[in-house]
Amino acid sequence: MTEDPPFDRISGAKASSPLGELVRYCLIGVTGASLDAILFWLMTRAGIYYQAANFISVTCGIVNNFFLNAFFNFRTKNRLLRRFCSFYTIGMLGWGVSAVLLWLFVEKWGVRPVASKLTIIFIVTALQFTLNKIFTFARKKN
Repeated sequence: MTEDPPFDRISGAKASSPLGELVRYCLIGVTGASLDAILFWLMTRAGIYYQAANFISVTCGIVNNFFLNAFFNFRTKNRLLRRFCSFYTIGMLGWGVSAVLLWLFVEKWGVRPVASKLTIIFIVTALQFTLNKIFTFARKKN
C-alpha cells in the first residue's frame, strides 16, 4: 500500500501535483510581479524610459522568483547555476514578449505604461510557468 503525498497547506492540492506547483508558482510570481511593477512605476516616475525601466524591473523579478521557486516550490538545490541560466533565459524571453506588447499597448494603442505593464504580467506569467516547468525544473525520470 502506497502513501499519498502530503497536501500543500497553501494550495490545498497534493504537494507534488502540477496544480500545487502552479498555485505556488503564481503566489511566488505575485512577489516578483509586485517587485517588478513597483520598480517599474518608481523608475518611470523618476523619468527613466519605460523600456529601460522594464528591463531592470523584469530582471529583479526574475532573480527573486528563481530563488523562491527553486527552494520553496520545486524544492531543488542541485544544478542551480544551470537552472538559473535556464530560468533567466526564459525570463528574458518573457521580457522580449513584454517589450513588444508594451510597445503595442503604449505606442500603437495609447494605453498608459503602468496599466499596460499590469495587463502584460498575466500573459507573460502563463508563458513562463509552462516553459519553466518543462525546461528549468523538470524532474528526471528514473
